[in-house]
Amino acid sequence: MAALGVITAAVLTACSSPPAAKPPPPRSYYLALGDSLSKGVQPDAAGASVETGQGYPDLVYATLLASHPALRLVRLGCPGETTQTMMHGGSCHYPAGSQLAAATAFLRAHRGHVFLVTIDIGANDLEDCGNQPGIAQLAPCIGRLPKATANVAAILASLRAAAGPGVRIVGMNYYLPALAEWRSGVLGRMTARLSEKFAVAYDDLLKRAYGQAGITVANVFEAFETSNFGDPVTVPGVGSVPRNVARICQWTWACAPPPRGPNQHANAAGYRVIADAILAAAKLS
Repeated sequence: MAALGVITAAVLTACSSPPAAKPPPPRSYYLALGDSLSKGVQPDAAGASVETGQGYPDLVYATLLASHPALRLVRLGCPGETTQTMMHGGSCHYPAGSQLAAATAFLRAHRGHVFLVTIDIGANDLEDCGNQPGIAQLAPCIGRLPKATANVAAILASLRAAAGPGVRIVGMNYYLPALAEWRSGVLGRMTARLSEKFAVAYDDLLKRAYGQAGITVANVFEAFETSNFGDPVTVPGVGSVPRNVARICQWTWACAPPPRGPNQHANAAGYRVIADAILAAAKLS
């Protein structure tokens, strides 16, 4: 009887099916939109601004991939993009005509499979405004704020409509490269302080536009301590400077000597700060 039991067990074991393999998780997407920061642009050894693999989307993606192995990064950003060119094209080539058209088409085609969308846009609309030395020169820049923020609002509305209400979209505000002017004597300090006031006004408008679209803002402005002209820090090669100036010198190429600098783009450390701000805002850190 014992032998019969062994034989029966062996037969049953041979006939039973192996446990079914778990199906792979469905593919999901992280869509990264924006200007040069979304492409990780940094200066090379000759000073040319080039795309790198250190942009904040790359860092956010690397963090998320560990817990979301089926996630794929789709980068549609364009160096030099303004709100106007994002809507209507002109800076980079897209078969759909513009970055916004390409983004909304992707979102509609992959509804239900988009895990995260990030966007940074609006800095290039006012790129030359942060380096104006006086109130008279800043006046024309102030006049550009309503148009730029209206464009941002229109872009966000299009993205939200294409993505649907349940998709996590995270925008960001900006750091202020013009703070590096602080090192240039009395005029440079005046420029830095006036630029900060202008940046605060633009930051408030951007936050309002994102809030109206129901989109979370990663507070890069605060992460770089943009308004902190106190708490001096000694930066090698620069000296003792206010904390906001130190952050710009430490986390961007704005204070770097030629040929790499001065360059307004974040360095590897700066892109890490931006990525961390986005992960925190998205509640994914």
